[in-house]
Amino acid sequence: MQATLIFTIMILSVPLPLVARELGLGPAGILLLSAAYGLSFSSLLLLGGRLADRHGGRRMLRVGLVLLAAASVACALAPTFAVLLVTRFAQGVGAALAAPAAVAVVRALFPRSADYGRAMATWGGLSVLGATGGSLLSGAVAAWVSWRWLFAVPVLVSLAGLALSGRRLPAAGPAATAPPSLDLRGAALATTGVCAVGYGLVASGERSWSAPPVLLPLALGTTLLLAFAAAERRTADPLLPPGFLADRRRATALAAVMATAAATALTFLVLPLYLQQLRGWGVLATSAAFLPYAAVLIAAGRLAGPLTARYGPAAVTAGGLAMAAGGLALLAGVGPATPYATGLLPGLLLLPAGAGPAFAGSAVLATGGVRPERTGLAAGVLNTAMELGPTAGLAALMSLAATRPTAVGGYAAAFAAAAVGLALTAVAVAFLARPRTARPPFTHTEEYSA
Repeated sequence: MQATLIFTIMILSVPLPLVARELGLGPAGILLLSAAYGLSFSSLLLLGGRLADRHGGRRMLRVGLVLLAAASVACALAPTFAVLLVTRFAQGVGAALAAPAAVAVVRALFPRSADYGRAMATWGGLSVLGATGGSLLSGAVAAWVSWRWLFAVPVLVSLAGLALSGRRLPAAGPAATAPPSLDLRGAALATTGVCAVGYGLVASGERSWSAPPVLLPLALGTTLLLAFAAAERRTADPLLPPGFLADRRRATALAAVMATAAATALTFLVLPLYLQQLRGWGVLATSAAFLPYAAVLIAAGRLAGPLTARYGPAAVTAGGLAMAAGGLALLAGVGPATPYATGLLPGLLLLPAGAGPAFAGSAVLATGGVRPERTGLAAGVLNTAMELGPTAGLAALMSLAATRPTAVGGYAAAFAAAAVGLALTAVAVAFLARPRTARPPFTHTEEYSA
């Protein structure tokens, strides 16, 4: 399920030029369409998490899947750009309801701490597969059939989830004795603030940081988020309790999620541009170049759970980050005529070998020790970090790349900076996310207050 939600972000990444030609889009339309799903998804995750805590994971999962399926059908049939844009936003809303609810359902299915930890390790290790699958499948389907058929994937997965949720998932309601109230003021401030900042960061890829379409949304979003932080301190039952992010293990885990998500997103943005624009590769050949990456990512995701259970989430996260940093360092050697087999492939194998465990360990660290009635909140925060990482990270890295005189030099600089960022995050996780006392990896039951 989680992989499908991430897959849907990337569903138009490769065929976006085809969509733009078919619907007659200019630069502004392309920007809006590429950002629509991610903006609504990331900005509503906190509210989606609290709704899961209030109304129960299974109920909100079903609501989210119904909305995702309906919006996906509408996307496939969209006759105009306006309809496609609105339905992409609607897809993001459905995903924002379904993602935290799915984690709440996992908590209900695996109430024991050890079982829940292993399940979350698998969830984290395989969730990143969605972006890889989106990039691989979108190019092939767009070339052979039509980009509209790509929306069949979220429709089929949503229908399967709805069919299974009625019979196999526990009908657990809210875990708390008194369900949390809805902080509507906080939800409005957080949603509009995250959406505005996200749009400003996305727009920075096309314009300078001082341009009004970039500067104004960033200023507005930052102001709204500061107002949100102030409001949460005065609210009896806040959307995001101020102390929730104060725990050093959770904070470093979220930083690791953001850094790893940004690094993988950079790879799927830069390498297709390099191969198609500078090396003259076709869409299918570019998609095929990522097949080894996908194979290693699947294997790493399958191994992430057992590794996390044996060595602990902090060690696995730090080790995965260091390995992924090594893969990015290899990709930083890209040049005008770098051979694929000996120049690009080693980095494309090492990066996913580290990214899978890094996501797995971070998922356990970020959601561990949370009271059952706050599982949706923890999942919403985790997914928000996973969505904002690529948006903020790509904006910074591509701005750095733009300062270089050549495109290849910019790509190399972006990979090198991402490698340094992951290496520093690995050091932070190794020192700050260690257990406070010696204990088995999945028996951490510390509670966090508001």
